[in-house]
Amino acid sequence: MSFSGRKFSISKSPGAATEFNSAIHRQFRNAHEGHRPHAGLDPSRASTGVVWCTERANEHGFSENPSGWANLGQGAPEVDDDIEGSFQRPKNIDISLSGREYGPTAGIKPLRVAIANLYNAHHRKGKTSQYSWENVAVVPGGRAGLIRIAAVLNNAYLGFFIPDYTAYNEMLSLFRNFAAIPSPLAESDGYHIHPDKIAEEISRGTSVILTSNPRNPTGHVVKNPELAEIQDICRDRATLIMDEFYGGYNYTSDCDGTTVSAADNIEDVDEDDVLLIDGLTKRFRLPGWRIAWIVGPKEFISAIGSCGSYLDGGANVPFQEAAIPMLEPENVRREMKALQTHFKSKRDYVLGRLKEIGFKITNVPDSTFYIWLDLSGLPVSISDGLNFFQKCLEEHVIVVPGIFFDLNPAKRRDLFDSPCHHFVRLSYGPKMATLKQGLDGIERIVKRAKEQSA
Repeated sequence: MSFSGRKFSISKSPGAATEFNSAIHRQFRNAHEGHRPHAGLDPSRASTGVVWCTERANEHGFSENPSGWANLGQGAPEVDDDIEGSFQRPKNIDISLSGREYGPTAGIKPLRVAIANLYNAHHRKGKTSQYSWENVAVVPGGRAGLIRIAAVLNNAYLGFFIPDYTAYNEMLSLFRNFAAIPSPLAESDGYHIHPDKIAEEISRGTSVILTSNPRNPTGHVVKNPELAEIQDICRDRATLIMDEFYGGYNYTSDCDGTTVSAADNIEDVDEDDVLLIDGLTKRFRLPGWRIAWIVGPKEFISAIGSCGSYLDGGANVPFQEAAIPMLEPENVRREMKALQTHFKSKRDYVLGRLKEIGFKITNVPDSTFYIWLDLSGLPVSISDGLNFFQKCLEEHVIVVPGIFFDLNPAKRRDLFDSPCHHFVRLSYGPKMATLKQGLDGIERIVKRAKEQSA
């Protein structure tokens, strides 16, 4: 393949690097070109964006000394017990006799009851239609939940938005029972999903819509009344799949513990085709437990529970049992209040440092623990996500280049004209000391680049 004269970014800035002289761009392209040294292996299916970034970091020594690095790329919250007002996580788990057995692939009933009760208490008060345990399937992590949903979908056009969560890419590529249709969101509009956008998708034949809300990577949330309007548009016309893992990281309600969820607007829990995905991973800060859930109509949940028998075998039973007391509704409300207060403080610190370093911050995130960081105002040598990422590795800092959030199922588009090229996703999930370390490294990178371009 010839790279001569080809720009890797639509910015076309004078003096900008080309793929030919940018090693990190050529490495990225080669890794996603489908080279097959083994006849039965497609290595391009083996790594999502965060994994690819971690592999590159390992080449620079990350795996030998992870504590010496500032990992602002991994989408994980801090997991220690020192957040003020947060409940203590279990340090030991008693394993019951039933915990030694195979568990139901839809999850154990007591946990399903606790999840239904949590949604009814926080999102269904005063409503006639209430969730029951039969409206809940427990799954071994969010990705497993997405794969189960994909497995039971009808022959349909599935609409998704750009940018969005990197792991959707593989989910949308693996199955042939639906066709994935991208819908780019406007940078000038803060990548907002408007009700008119949803109506437009449905009018062109889309019958399934997948999105994260709050949004990964942009850090924004669609909330009522717009969220209710979107659900009204979809009702009886499209299945709405809502990835709500960051619903607790909501800074729009004065950190009062309110969780954002489409469950607020559902009229009939068995008739509204809305599937909600959440779990212990993000808002309960237990990513290692791999306990997540899907809430939706009973018919959907029955199918989703059954397909676990051939997809993943179900979630760990002892961890399911240990999760039950955590989900008491008032306990969760207090936990979300502590979470929001703590992470909003970290967000404000990171944004302040980034502004001091010289980044332009046009959209302040109102949810999640991500910043969709615009690099376009930096010197040309670090104004695209991949080269900025490469420089970060030299400072033992990890971020995720924006190109990975330009979802490209089955690799039908050439991403080297991607509108996400001049962004990186930066996580303020880690502890404050790690954030300071990472931002110090980023400050050195920008300072050097400015000196070299002067």
